[in-house]
Amino acid sequence: MIAKKKYKPFFILAFVALSIFISCSEKQNLKIAENIVFEQVYIPVIQGETSTIAYLNFNLERDESISQLEVDLGAGTIIENVSISLVGEEGREEMISGEYDSNTHFWRLKEEITLEKGDRQLAIKVSLPEDADLKSKFSLNIPLIELGGEQSIPNGLEDTIFYRPGTALRTANDDGVAAFRIPGLATSKSGTLLAVYDVRHEDSSDLQGDIDVGLSRSEDGGKTWEPMQIIMDMEEWGGLPENQNGIGDPAILVDNETGDIYVVALWIHGKPGTAAWRSSEPGLSPQNTGQLMLVKSADDGKTWSSPKNITQPMKEASWQLFFNGPGKGISMRNGTLVFAAQYKDRDQIPHSTIIYSEDHGDTWLVGSGARPKTTEAQVVELVDGRLMLNMRDDRGGSRAVYTTEDMGESWQEHPSNRSALIEPICMGSLIRFDKDRLLFSNPASTEGRFNITIKASNDDGLTWPENQQILLDGKKGWGYSCMTKINEEDIGILYESSQAHMTFQIVSIAELYANK
Repeated sequence: MIAKKKYKPFFILAFVALSIFISCSEKQNLKIAENIVFEQVYIPVIQGETSTIAYLNFNLERDESISQLEVDLGAGTIIENVSISLVGEEGREEMISGEYDSNTHFWRLKEEITLEKGDRQLAIKVSLPEDADLKSKFSLNIPLIELGGEQSIPNGLEDTIFYRPGTALRTANDDGVAAFRIPGLATSKSGTLLAVYDVRHEDSSDLQGDIDVGLSRSEDGGKTWEPMQIIMDMEEWGGLPENQNGIGDPAILVDNETGDIYVVALWIHGKPGTAAWRSSEPGLSPQNTGQLMLVKSADDGKTWSSPKNITQPMKEASWQLFFNGPGKGISMRNGTLVFAAQYKDRDQIPHSTIIYSEDHGDTWLVGSGARPKTTEAQVVELVDGRLMLNMRDDRGGSRAVYTTEDMGESWQEHPSNRSALIEPICMGSLIRFDKDRLLFSNPASTEGRFNITIKASNDDGLTWPENQQILLDGKKGWGYSCMTKINEEDIGILYESSQAHMTFQIVSIAELYANK
């Protein structure tokens, strides 16, 4: 089933699409056919792949012939090919004869086809080259359908929005790996993009299992990526195999003063067959409880230290579990390094918090719990120096938001708490783009993990205006995301999309603010 958009992301290109629709219909004086409905499938269109991006749905009272059909892809990214097929029973598809002109960006029907009475559907597919420009976009318009000798345009074109290419950075069976999950993304001081994620060798399940932390580097702003390297692997330890020494749920941080890069993740020893969230116990040793591990790179992410255990002295022995919030951490203006974190107390109630280092990663301290029944969080520094913790809330419906001015010793409820940012209970991403703007991404829905959306705030997270939002993926996926500032013009986002386990896309900051 195609996920329906629950709201409209407003930006200037949508108005361009609407103007195309209006001018086309006025020029040809074509009526809108109520029994032909255009249905957009809004997804990241993956480089080097063929994707179904729309459907034409027909409701016919009798057999009808289509003698003309035109599809206009507009200016924008280079599209290698367009194809249309008739969708039959059980999803079987029959290709329709047509021709795509890459110069005019038009696809036209070559031979008349007959649709039988009832509900019928045509699927519109596009193929992108492997080097399709990630900064480009393209539209989709149906300027002409001639059905049963009558020319018209379909209903629904006025709601179309633009597509953008994406890179399938990691997906099922790459390098023989079953699944990749839990994205983290950062930009080094030299401008290198650093993507981290779970490498789940055997299946897509959470810890415990044979899981390592992988890294991908890009030195050209996300255009190309180096082969994956494994940067955290606990191997065989304590007499137990690798599938009982999994490490995952990474978060990455760049020290803005030294340029050093840190990644933290959760290591589970033993406890096979049960999720770490439930199997980890009170205590301090690896035999009892999950361990918070850290690695460091001093050469822009090219090489990494061996994992260092930083669980003690931060973890209280009574806590059932203690580890980071996945995604990314921050380097404060005063040089303090901060990761979001989480723990389950003696009563197994989860709390979000922070861990921080005031000596460039040599030692780490932990704050108090910000709010019960919260888990995966992200942290930013506000203009006034306070830290904002944006949290996944087990109550569902919306994000929890608290602030601290004493490094987590105490917390205050933020005005946007449990109101401004809807969610289906999922990890989200929060970053500062510049002095005036915060950015947030998550599945913007209360009903499931779809509608991956980037939102912008001009007032340090008090409000997130609807006209400063961009929808990236309307279909269901695992839903985790992490953003980074690439440069003064562009944002990079790595997320678990409906099309690939780790999808990377680039969004212009100007596009977010085009309709301000």
